Amino acid sequence: MNKAQLVEAIADKVGGRQQAADAVDAVLDALVRAVVSGDRVSVTGFGSFEKVDRPARYARNPQTGERVRVKKTSVPRFRAGQGFKDLVSGSKKLPKNDIAVKKAPKGSLSGPSATISKAAGKKAAAKKATGAAKKATGAAKKTTAAAKKTAAKKATGAAKTTAKKTTAKKSAAKTTTAAKKTAAKKAPAKKATAKKAPAKKSTARKTTAKKATARKK
Repeated sequence: MNKAQLVEAIADKVGGRQQAADAVDAVLDALVRAVVSGDRVSVTGFGSFEKVDRPARYARNPQTGERVRVKKTSVPRFRAGQGFKDLVSGSKKLPKNDIAVKKAPKGSLSGPSATISKAAGKKAAAKKATGAAKKATGAAKKTTAAAKKTAAKKATGAAKTTAKKTTAKKSAAKTTTAAKKTAAKKAPAKKATAKKAPAKKSTARKTTAKKATARKK
């Protein structure tokens, strides 16, 4: 019998196939969660489920006969109850119109539900924490990206301003140098003109002296 057949077998007793499927899923989920968390699930007349730790050991590969080291592990274990054993062995007859496994007396059922609720609460808290962490990470990434873009823009603007200032300084320096060269070229020309002027005066004096000499003769 597989799970689908089990659901069909109890569908009429619980009010429908969907209700039966939900009931089977709920029971199996409760068993698995309780055993994984280390609790022992005991059903009177049926058996008990528990987690068993196996230490590290050496085993042999059945195909090659090679000795292999097996790591420490944990496995689930089921122990059938006495009522279940008696029914399987035939010492007790299986009832036709009654439940094979009798209900446990009142007060004998203990808190798998509390364990399940704790596990569910932890799982929900873990999901919430993970969602909050993802949101915080996304916000941090967006903030970092915006900060990087702003810093890049400021750096680019500063670089452009510096480049403009440097270009302006170079242009001013070139203009000043050109002005100095032009002034230097013009200055010698004026000096040369000033020097030539006295030469004309000396020529005029010589001419006057010659005329005076000629008159004396």
